[in-house]
Amino acid sequence: MKKIIPIIANKYFLAITFFVVWMLFFDERNYFDQRDERQKLEKLEAKKKYYETEIEKARKELQDLQNNPAALEKYARERYLMKKQGEDIYIIEDSTQKQ
Repeated sequence: MKKIIPIIANKYFLAITFFVVWMLFFDERNYFDQRDERQKLEKLEAKKKYYETEIEKARKELQDLQNNPAALEKYARERYLMKKQGEDIYIIEDSTQKQ
């Protein structure tokens, strides 16, 4: 016990302890805020990657629609339910997918 008291009363130990506590809890850029910001950044980077892949898919689809008339017809039929003259369209929905 007598060895511990001089170490605790040491001005360098007190200064370092105060500095560490201040940086962990009270500083504007404390550890916990930094951790939260890092997690937000990781989520945003994941969203960015997702949207970049979606943009690439849309560009490929646009390129295909501009250059391929068969793909344009397929797109119009599937998305906008367009049909040819004298043709009937039946929409069949799969009831298991809604669950």
